[in-house]
Amino acid sequence: MRFTTLTALGSLAVLWAGAAAAAELNLYSGRHYQTDQALYDGFTKATGIKVNMVEGKEDDIIERVKREGAASPADVLITVDAGRIWRADAAGLFAPVKSKVLEERIPAELRQADGRWFGFSTRARVIYFDKAKVKPGVDIKTYQDLADPKWKGQICVRSGTNMYNLSLLSALIGLMGEEKAEAWAKGVAANMARPPQGGDTDQIKAVAAGQCSIGIGNTYYLVRLMRSEKPADLEVASKVGAFFPNQETTGTHVNVAGGGMLKNAPNKDAAVKFLEYLASDTAQKYFADGNNEYAVVKSVKLDNPALVTLGSFKADTTTNIETLGKNQPLAQKIFERVGWK
Repeated sequence: MRFTTLTALGSLAVLWAGAAAAAELNLYSGRHYQTDQALYDGFTKATGIKVNMVEGKEDDIIERVKREGAASPADVLITVDAGRIWRADAAGLFAPVKSKVLEERIPAELRQADGRWFGFSTRARVIYFDKAKVKPGVDIKTYQDLADPKWKGQICVRSGTNMYNLSLLSALIGLMGEEKAEAWAKGVAANMARPPQGGDTDQIKAVAAGQCSIGIGNTYYLVRLMRSEKPADLEVASKVGAFFPNQETTGTHVNVAGGGMLKNAPNKDAAVKFLEYLASDTAQKYFADGNNEYAVVKSVKLDNPALVTLGSFKADTTTNIETLGKNQPLAQKIFERVGWK
């Protein structure tokens, strides 16, 4: 895979925080959103630093950094899901960053305590529901309710090997303990309308088609359909709602997209500036508008109309994002034991 220069805009005459900008930043990315190019263009305009990007599948890009070792040209690694970020950190890939900007703007529960990585956007894992069949807050209130036998044959969900589901179960292990979390997973598996399959969008479409009454997925998949220009997508979105579970208890489970500076980064100053830029109001608003994610900086106003339509919610702030990675191996074993394939 070769480097591709995303932008050549700007010049070295542009300053960032009063210091001369570095020439370039080498970014390894496990994010696959075309809209991110505008995000990186914004960094170049602000700093004059050219962004060279290598993009790959989430796990593959981490393995690439491992293989390259001390010779790696990569300055920053970003990817999706705290589980993957934790894996990269456990492999010793990240270097600690001391930044007052990042410490002040990124909530403590969404970053590694020593500054090795940071979450820059969140996505809530919610319950999709058939608007004609389910009354959220009445029929169902929590993730735990998904294991109630009354939902037998009515739940659609992705595979137990899916990273987002592993992170959800990892959070529940932290909140409920292993025994109760396994009982929950067993109950949900017994309530499935079909074998786990497809992605989050497939769960939405299955609910809209009447194959199940409830699905599990991230918010931005539904928001994409809501913002689509395709009539078929809009029809699906009109039939399906998103419910934020556990509003009266622990709050809704959230995951992150994020990353950090790599320990062998050749352009460390540029790497820190890039991470700080991702925490800026401009970048935070772009995460929300460009890819329908939630900003992590609390002062940033949500301007995405479709995302606003879903409403505000209480997020789980008691579970540090690191927990999603640490509990992941156990979560995988539980899914295997209960038959959530």
